[in-house]
Amino acid sequence: MAKEAICALKGVSFAYPGTSHFALSNIDLEIYRGERVAIVGENGSGKSSLAKHLNALLQPTQGVCLICGWDTRDPERLFDIRRTVAMVFQNPDNQIVAAVVEEDVAFGPENLGLPPEEISERVDWALDVTGLSELRRRPTYALSGGQKQRLAVAGALAMNPEVLVLDEATSMLDPSGREELLALFSTLHNRGMTLVQITHRTEEILDCDRVLILRGGCLVWSGVPIELFMEPDRLFEWGLDVPDVVLFWHKLRVHGLIERTVPPSPLEVVESLCR
Repeated sequence: MAKEAICALKGVSFAYPGTSHFALSNIDLEIYRGERVAIVGENGSGKSSLAKHLNALLQPTQGVCLICGWDTRDPERLFDIRRTVAMVFQNPDNQIVAAVVEEDVAFGPENLGLPPEEISERVDWALDVTGLSELRRRPTYALSGGQKQRLAVAGALAMNPEVLVLDEATSMLDPSGREELLALFSTLHNRGMTLVQITHRTEEILDCDRVLILRGGCLVWSGVPIELFMEPDRLFEWGLDVPDVVLFWHKLRVHGLIERTVPPSPLEVVESLCR
């Protein structure tokens, strides 16, 4: 069965008003239903500009962006597009609008005019999947950074989107909070949700189906994480870090201590050393 593209960019270029510089240049891209895609690049590479095209916060200067076949420049389809594609941004405080956790999650569905019973079901589900059920009546100001970011995700999930775009959603978190959120992303993907993760942290892409590299507004590479990590020198050239486990694997291979031809997971490195 052929893959179904839920998001498609065809020859998309974009320049912010008042500038002649293109933040995105001739992007051709399809994102398939149920796929987990990472879009990686150094600061200023165009990642956020691309993310905002996926739910029509920005429209192409040139080319076309289609969501479920709808043109993002069609004002009559904006509501459908933004119900289909939800976004979570870097700073959760910019998305939290209510004083209590469950009220914040209910805000989006209430504005859709849904029946109270359905709103309650959506809130319960979103809080459960994000691990916030026990905090439902807690004041939002009393949450930790990781909890606030999970609340932002819960609010997006309560809208019942088909695609969740995460624009640097882990960048303000400590390692513990980042690990919690990445585990949540894996749970959502395993449940069939389409995820687009915007990040500059290459260690966050190990569980993704596909990786896209942006540099200077151009799409310079597309493939699976294992292929990307086979050439760490290219990552350095693109201004990106290489995960420690991958660097360690390359050093082990150089010294003949490991024979595997593709980068393994951290657990596989440990097991190989033990053997």
